[in-house]
Amino acid sequence: MEAQVILVNEQDEATGVMEKMEAHRKGVLHRAFSVFVMNDKGEMLLQQRALDKYHSGGLWTNTCCSHPLPGETVETAAHRRLFEEMGFDCALTGLFQFTYRTAFGNGLIEHEYDHVLSGIYNGIINPDPTEVNDYRYMSITAVTRLLEAEPSQFTSWFQLAFPRVIERLTV
Repeated sequence: MEAQVILVNEQDEATGVMEKMEAHRKGVLHRAFSVFVMNDKGEMLLQQRALDKYHSGGLWTNTCCSHPLPGETVETAAHRRLFEEMGFDCALTGLFQFTYRTAFGNGLIEHEYDHVLSGIYNGIINPDPTEVNDYRYMSITAVTRLLEAEPSQFTSWFQLAFPRVIERLTV
């Protein structure tokens, strides 16, 4: 069975389900989440997406991102995917939600109602190589400088969410 995403309206109310790739081909608004993990040093854990991902392969992004399955809460899905992608789990706190739309050169469109969560983790990281090409902790200053100097090295949603994440984590 192909993975399905939860279609939503602008208020994040579920309106149906659709096969994931069809939703990305049609650019239909669907529910997603992005997890930003920090360590006790205040460094952010970034992942470089696997090179053969269906879009944004090889780009740097937040610790984990995905879509909840039909019938699954955002929180449950975030914990599931954090473990599947990065090989660990940690307590997560919701920060904010936002909607974005990005068209990619391969004809796919991300149109997501994105729930942004954060957590703290200092342990062993064991990423799935089919999901993650590389990972690293970076200081907020270093991420900010790299993002300003080379925005094309980062996913579109990371570029949009990062400033808001930093604002909420440093208040």
